[in-house]
Amino acid sequence: MKNKQEDQRVQTAQPADMSSFEVTVQQLNDLLTDESGFYSWPTKHFHEVYPRIYVGNAFVAMNVMRLKRQGVTHVLNAAEGNSFMHVNTGAGFYASTGIVYHGIPASDTDHFDISVYFAEAADFIEKALMYKAGKGKVYVHCREGYSRSPTLVVAYLMLCQNMDVHTALATVRQKREVGPNDGFLRQLCRLNQRLSAEGKFWKCSGGPQGAAWRPASSPHRHFLSPRL
Repeated sequence: MKNKQEDQRVQTAQPADMSSFEVTVQQLNDLLTDESGFYSWPTKHFHEVYPRIYVGNAFVAMNVMRLKRQGVTHVLNAAEGNSFMHVNTGAGFYASTGIVYHGIPASDTDHFDISVYFAEAADFIEKALMYKAGKGKVYVHCREGYSRSPTLVVAYLMLCQNMDVHTALATVRQKREVGPNDGFLRQLCRLNQRLSAEGKFWKCSGGPQGAAWRPASSPHRHFLSPRL
């Protein structure tokens, strides 16, 4: 279980009146856990966490007929590899379906640098959504749809939808029970620091179809078991 007393502050280089973009790992964990540090496990195999972006597990990723029924046009595997903790698919696995595949060999450990894949993943998701004049659907998965894949979707929302990290994580958490590890949260905080310093958040109109985007409200949580 994570120690929620740990306060790993990431200072954002921005004007004093933009201090609301100052984010800590603990604050992000507060979106995911109760006061005792308990997490919720996903209640479904997959959820639509943002228009036409689905986050889910390997079970659905391996079921090509289900993906086709859902209208999925692209698959982003955030756990590409052949170990027990990875999902060994690939472009060939989906070749007969017409689904476009991209793999990222991330490991769900605190020390793994998933941030080197943020731009790559965001670009793939953005192109997927633009597919066939904006009719594409992308399924982003790892083994459980709990840590690696939601981290990449949060990064996409920050990079391409101009959301700050708190809003992006709350948006995903509102739709699906997720729990990126502390290392991933720390890397998202650093991305938040960089983007806020560049003035990305307060320049955007944000949101789907250009609508003004409002931070998602804190989700109601069912804390079933601690994450070890």
